Amino acid sequence: MRPVVTDSQLITSVLVANRGEIARRVFATCRRMGLGTVAVYSDADAEAPHVAEADAAVRLPGNTPAETYLRADLIIAAAQAAGADAVHPGYGFLSENAEFARAVQTAGLVWIGPSVTAIEEMGSKVAAKKMMDAAGVPVLAELDPDEVTADQLPVLIKASAGGGGRGMRVVRTLAELPEQLAGARREAESAFGDPTVFCERYLETGRHIEVQVLADTHGTIWAVGERECSIQRRHQKVVEEAPSPLVERIDAARTGAAQTGDTAPDGPPARARLHASEDGSPDAAQGSSAEFASAWESEPVDHRDTSLTAGDRHRAPSDPAPEGGMRGRLYAAARQATAAIGYTGAGTVEFLADESGEFFFLEMNTRLQVEHPVTECTTGLDLVQLQIEIAQGDRLPAQPPAMRGHSIEVRLYAEDPAQDWQPQSGTVHRIEVPSVASEFDLLTRPGIRLDSGVADGSVVGVHYDPMLAKVISYGRTRDEAARLLAGALQRSRIHGLVTNRDLLVRVLRHPAFLAGDTDTAFFGTHGLDALAAPLVSPDAEKLSIVAAALAEAAANRAGAAVVAGAPSGWRNLASQAQRKSYESRTTGVHEIDYRFTRSGVTVEGFPELELISATPDQVVLAVPAERNGDERTATHGPVRRQFSVARHGEMVCVDSAFGPVAVRRLPRFTDPADQVATGSLLAPMPGSVIRLGAEAGSTVTAGQPILWLEAMKMEHTIAAPADGVLSAVNVEIGQQVDVGAVLAVVDPAEEGE
Repeated sequence: MRPVVTDSQLITSVLVANRGEIARRVFATCRRMGLGTVAVYSDADAEAPHVAEADAAVRLPGNTPAETYLRADLIIAAAQAAGADAVHPGYGFLSENAEFARAVQTAGLVWIGPSVTAIEEMGSKVAAKKMMDAAGVPVLAELDPDEVTADQLPVLIKASAGGGGRGMRVVRTLAELPEQLAGARREAESAFGDPTVFCERYLETGRHIEVQVLADTHGTIWAVGERECSIQRRHQKVVEEAPSPLVERIDAARTGAAQTGDTAPDGPPARARLHASEDGSPDAAQGSSAEFASAWESEPVDHRDTSLTAGDRHRAPSDPAPEGGMRGRLYAAARQATAAIGYTGAGTVEFLADESGEFFFLEMNTRLQVEHPVTECTTGLDLVQLQIEIAQGDRLPAQPPAMRGHSIEVRLYAEDPAQDWQPQSGTVHRIEVPSVASEFDLLTRPGIRLDSGVADGSVVGVHYDPMLAKVISYGRTRDEAARLLAGALQRSRIHGLVTNRDLLVRVLRHPAFLAGDTDTAFFGTHGLDALAAPLVSPDAEKLSIVAAALAEAAANRAGAAVVAGAPSGWRNLASQAQRKSYESRTTGVHEIDYRFTRSGVTVEGFPELELISATPDQVVLAVPAERNGDERTATHGPVRRQFSVARHGEMVCVDSAFGPVAVRRLPRFTDPADQVATGSLLAPMPGSVIRLGAEAGSTVTAGQPILWLEAMKMEHTIAAPADGVLSAVNVEIGQQVDVGAVLAVVDPAEEGE
């Protein structure tokens, strides 16, 4: 039976005021609930997967967020035109915009989120910290940006009105503070429409831990599990997991419980949902009562004496947590924060913790989090379904489900970690993650879940975040979850764009990660260069490029007229070796010289390599033991290796057990038009010129900023490659540029000058 709806807000069709992966995630739950779905889309997203999956879709004219997904008026009009009766904001864009929430409700639509008052109070991080301090939640002291002293360094600049790393800067010297403040304010204004920023002390090795909360309109507050999101780049999360290894370690040490060898049941609890008996009283959710926590249960709050307006407050529940345990203290603080603002719906209370288990309030996100799947996988809850049912007025059961097992999520980005995390744009020719047991849904046993915003042929543009997908694992133990996820990522076929995939695999297999030592300085501590290095060894890359050449030769032969019955590559006379040239992004140009013979093929530099078979898309080689990168096999015979080869124009992608290799097929002859003058500053991505730092004719030094590009909601500095004279500036402020465009030219200074 359906849950009892107490205020007649029965939802039948939901518009998602968002795009990409989160829109698809909400649509998946809506379909399972039998609800209609409405998408909105910019011109750049007209062919996006979330548009194709919706029952109805409404165009938002334009490309930039300001023209489209930040236009509350257009989104509300779209909901009304398509017959939606509710709006889900997703995350990012307008998800934490109180005026948007108010306008949705004024238009007679159901807002699937917290009250306008709660959004307003938590919308300013400055005001939120003051409120939490008054409520007794531990906080880090806020610093006035204009009064920061040397003794307070380093400090972190943060945007008051938003998150996701936008407007965040670490400042270690007073000299750089004014410039960093100006840049943070520009980013905050661009991303959130509010340039307000503040400072707080920056903890170099903090742990980012957050608690998922849910609260209904009848006074019940749940804390349903913590997540750790300490591994970050540019203050944006990259790896998230539940439960937190720090909390597990501290609480295990406190109780004396053995931390190793524990095994959770075979899967997370069955899907839990809001459920009510016929008289409207809370009843147990689906699944056995053993699946619910007792140690941290939340007491229902009696609202019989008050009217449930937007400004009402929950009575803070008594703390039933065991005394002093870190998880118990986190849950109590999260429920206290939730009660202090009368929160309803799904939210996240974020804390910064140290290794001793002390923690401080950072912010409360009044929306669903990107990393919500790890909580879903370890609790059996569909958080989107609970959001919708709470918005209808349904009741939460008295107790939340307990966490079981372990879940890890990684964010697969189109970016180059080795080049300062430079975002990428272009076509995703192929994206295939193996062994996926679920898409946008719970995992019922150890395996892989995929929440992706792109499909084969999708175009990643410059207007939005470059996240391609979230890949999530569930395991009975943390080690199992890490192993499953690393294996799936390494075997994934991702063609078209540079991604952070290799870095993610290396993180998941790193001894420090496996030991649970995952603070916010992880990349700095363990060396970004090493973590960002390709998975394939130089020998394995060379073998993969040989396979690319042989597959291309097979494709050429398949398309040519040959004598019937002649073996592939057969020649009447000894022939000159054929040469194919490829360029690797990391190791430069590779020239492959090979010759087909009656017995197979010979490849220069690989005297014992044996060709087993070659087709245009698959090559099988018998590889000498010493070429397999394992000294233990050196005394044994050759190892058979299979390579899958795909060509996308000049790009050739080779996938094998060694890992992925992508190279560019070079033409036989160089086009003079492709030559670029020495000292040319090229646009690393499409974007908009937002500032100029020097004029043509001026003397510049190596590393000096020449101009700034804005792309994918971030600022990118283009600096002088060497000391010299800026001989040309080819762009102006506001100009849109394509990748590879010559922005400026620096004539290097002569030696001795």
